[in-house]
Formats: sequence, C-alpha cells, structure tokens
Amino acid sequence: MRAIVHEGKDGLEGLQVKMMEEKTPDAREVKVRIHTAGMNRRDLAVVTKRHKGKDPAVIPGSDASGIVEETGKDVTRFNKGDEVIVNPGLGWQENSDVPPEGFEIVGFPDHGTFAETYICTEEHLELKPKHLTMEEAGVLSLAALTAYRALFTRGNLKSGDTVMLPGIGGGVLTYALKFAKAEGARVIVTSRSRKKLKQALDAGADKAFLTESDWSGELTGESVDLLIESIGAATFNQSLRAVRKGGTIVTFGSSTEDEVTLNIREFFYGQYNLLGSTMGSAEELRSMIAFIEHHSIRPEIDRIFPLDQAEEAFTYIRDTKNFGKIGFQMS
Repeated sequence: MRAIVHEGKDGLEGLQVKMMEEKTPDAREVKVRIHTAGMNRRDLAVVTKRHKGKDPAVIPGSDASGIVEETGKDVTRFNKGDEVIVNPGLGWQENSDVPPEGFEIVGFPDHGTFAETYICTEEHLELKPKHLTMEEAGVLSLAALTAYRALFTRGNLKSGDTVMLPGIGGGVLTYALKFAKAEGARVIVTSRSRKKLKQALDAGADKAFLTESDWSGELTGESVDLLIESIGAATFNQSLRAVRKGGTIVTFGSSTEDEVTLNIREFFYGQYNLLGSTMGSAEELRSMIAFIEHHSIRPEIDRIFPLDQAEEAFTYIRDTKNFGKIGFQMS
C-alpha cells in the first residue's frame, strides 16, 4: 500500500510517499480502505518534534473515513462494505476525569491513517454519520471530539452562555464555534487574520476582532462565561482578564510557549476555573456523533490534498493558512 512515511531525516525533509507492507487483520481486527484522512497539528508535531529520522519509519495520521474491506473472524460490530470513521483514541472507552493509563493517539508511536489501508480493533471504529460525505467524515474525529469534550464535558456549556475562542481558524475551534452555536451560545472569536474573522462571522460567530487589538475595549458590555484557550503564553493572561469573575477557561493545547505566569492572588480573588482537556473517550465520541447528527453539523473543510502532496500539506498547516480542516484524499 502507498503511505505517507516519516523516516531518514528530521523534520519535514523526512516526509516521503512510499510503499509499505499491507497486513491482514487479526481475529478482532478490521481492515479499512481509507477514503479521506484528516490532518491535525498533532501530525505536524509528530514529524517536527517527536519522531526523529533515525527512528524506525512511522506513518502519521489520526483521522480517517473509509470502507471496511476485511474483518477478522471474531469481529461482530462491522461487516465488509460498512462506511466507518476511525476513533483516534486508543484505550479510552468510558468517559472519565482523565484518560486511563496507557492511553495513546493513533499515528504515533504506532502507524496511523495516512495510508491506503488502516487496521485496528473493532472498538476503535464507529459508523460514519449518515449526513456527512466521506470527505467530511474523514476530517471529523480528533478535532471535533477535542472541541466537544472541552465545551461540554469540561466547560459545562449551556444555552445562553457566552463563549470566547481566541485564535479561530484551526479545526478544533471551528468545530467549537459550530457546536456552541448549535447549543444556543453566543460566540466571540479573535484571529490575526481579517480574512479568518470574516470566515468565522460567516460560519455563525456573533463578534470577531483582531487578536492584537485591545481586548478590554472590544469586550466592553460582554460577559464571557467560558473561554477555550489554545494559544498559550502569548494570550493566556489576556484570556484570564477576558473571562468574567467565576468564569471558566478550558485549555487543550498551546501554539506558543507552554509556560505561563499568572497573578495567583488575582486568580483566586476572581474565583476563576482553569481546566485542562485532552481529546476524549469513545463514549464522548459517540455522544458527539449523535450531537452533530441531531443538529446536521458539517465540518468546515479548507482543502483536501492528494496523497503525493504531503510536504505541501504539512507546510500549509504549519503556516496556519487553513480555516477549518485539511486532509488527504486516499481513494
């Protein structure tokens, strides 16, 4: 099978498309013929930070849609020809406060979905949402599940709340925007790009302003109940000042420096809540699928690349050119 592989050199120079061994599923496993494989910033981190050229070759990729091509003899949940999506979380079935010991994400350290076929146990697949195309379903799972847990499980979002999403543009926050609006929330976004601000307003945002502007002025008259923070040190203290006293910040990532400094006295006097979040369980994934089916939510797709344009796609997401999701067309 053809696959996007990282080996031989560090960073993007180690990316190549090559033939890899195509295996047969074991008794409880399912082989999926991949149609579309969604790309996430995690894939960029794997290639540029976590996996080295001297390490054994790895196929990145955590998301995918496809068609069941072969099932092991003990598989009961799926049949040949079923349209499915990959659950990118390995070893986290029931919802819990934190992932269980041994939790991993598809695409590193083991092979992922940027290949013509992918094999996993039947517990790590779900049927494709019926209202989505294969392209839409292929860019769904990781980012949408991350947004769903951050908003609902951790952030306890309710209808009528005001949600702020600094740095709108990536997959998780575009899903968060759509989910929050579907739940009946007011949504405020920021971006460094005027084009992305317009795209966010077109997608349903109620208010949008430049990230480098005066947040206090822009937020006059607003009361932010929940803020989803994924930028890190560059905006964290602005985010803290943006949330109402007693409000909540949920963070799932950091596109700038990881370490932040805060005034602890100001924090505890404000009765703020600061919560971490990481992707989600299979139980939450199924709840998220039911939610998007009920509200007929579709992903915001920016661009789908052919398999042979791997380095271009990685550069595109590295430079944050996307508004919404990107992915690879596998078949």
